[in-house]
Amino acid sequence: MAEVVFEDVNKVYENGVHAVHDLSLEAKDGEFLVLVGPSGCGKTTALRMVAGLEEISGGKLSIGGRVVNELTPKERDVAMVFQNYALYPHLTVSENIAFGLRLRKTSREVVDERVAWAARLLDLAPYLNRRPKELSGGQRRRVAMGRAIVRQPQAFLMDEPLSNLDAKLRVQMRADIAKLQRDLDTTTIYVTHDQVEAMTMGDRVAVMSGGVLQQVDPPQRLYDEPANLFVAGFIGTPPMNLLEADVRLRNGSAFLSVAGQQLALSDQALARYPGVRGYDGRSVILGVRSDDLHLAGKRPELPALTGRLELIEALGAQSMAYFKVDARTIRTEEPEEEAAEDAEGVTAARPNLVASFPAREALGLRIEDEIPLGVDFAHVHLFDPEGGAPLR
Repeated sequence: MAEVVFEDVNKVYENGVHAVHDLSLEAKDGEFLVLVGPSGCGKTTALRMVAGLEEISGGKLSIGGRVVNELTPKERDVAMVFQNYALYPHLTVSENIAFGLRLRKTSREVVDERVAWAARLLDLAPYLNRRPKELSGGQRRRVAMGRAIVRQPQAFLMDEPLSNLDAKLRVQMRADIAKLQRDLDTTTIYVTHDQVEAMTMGDRVAVMSGGVLQQVDPPQRLYDEPANLFVAGFIGTPPMNLLEADVRLRNGSAFLSVAGQQLALSDQALARYPGVRGYDGRSVILGVRSDDLHLAGKRPELPALTGRLELIEALGAQSMAYFKVDARTIRTEEPEEEAAEDAEGVTAARPNLVASFPAREALGLRIEDEIPLGVDFAHVHLFDPEGGAPLR
C-alpha cells in the first residue's frame, strides 16, 4: 500500500491541448479516492499518467514516496481495471486471473494460492473453469478485478469500470467494489463521470472541470459546501436549481428578487453568506436543492416563490415536480445536444426549478397550476455570477 501524490502535474498533448492543469492532489494510503467530472475534464488523463500510459508534461508524480515520472508502467507496481473487460476469450476464468502473475514468472504454488483467494473474495470459485463468453457482465467485471487484485499492487486504478453494465447491476457492483476496497485496504483511484457513483463510493471525491481540480472533499461536504458554482451544479441528483436573483437591502434586512418576487433572506443565510451584503442592487446566483423546496401550505413560515407546474415524475415514495419560473437559469454543464441555447447557458422554454416532495403531498397537484413553493433559506447557496465563488 502507498500514497499517490500529484504535485503541480500538467499534461499537454502535441497538438497543444492542455488536458490537465497544475494538478496537486493526494490519494492517501488505503484511501478510496474518486475523480469525477464531465467528459473531457482530464480525469482519465490523470489516471493514465499514474499508470504510466501517458507521459507527464510537467510536475512530479510519486507512488509510495518514489517519483515515477520516468518509470515504465511495469515498474510502478500499480494495477489498472479498464472500462472494457479486456479478458482473453480463449482462456478460462482461472487463467485470466492468473495471467499477470504468470507473465512475472510467479511460482505455480503462489499463482494457485492467489487465484483461489481472489475467487473466494469475488464469489468466482464456481466459475473458474468457464470462459468469458459463458459469464454475465457482472461476472466478467469481477474477473477483470480479480486479475488486478492477485498482483497485490501498491495501488488500484479503475477507469469507469461500471459504465458497460445495466443500471441494476451497477448498483450491485458499486457495493461490491466499495466492500472489496475496504477489505483489501489498498489505495484506490477510481474515475467516473457518474457523480452518484462518486458520492456513494469514495472516501473523498475530487471534482474536475476543464483539466482543473475544482474541489476535493468527503462526499457530504461536497454536497453541503460546494467550493464554486460548477461543483454546486454538478454534484447532486437532481442538480441544484440555479437562478439569477437581484439583491435588495432595506433597513438592515436583505431580500432577493426572483422572477419579480421578493424573498427575505433568513438570518441563517446571511450568517453563512455575509458577502451578499456587498451586492445591493446587483445580481447573484441563488442555488436551491430540490429537497429544500416545500409546498407553501406545508411550510407557511418560509418565504414563497411561485412557479407553474410543468411535469410530475412519480418515483414511489418521492415525486419530482418540475416548475417554470420567469428567472434567468444558470447551467454549469450542458450536453452537446443542448447547444441550441445561447452562449451563456440560458434556457427559456423548459422547466427550470425542480422540487422533491413526499409522493402523498404531490397527489393533489395539477399540471399548469401556479403553485407557491416555500424556500428553506437556512440551506440555500449564494454565488457570485462572474467568478462563481460562494459569497462567504
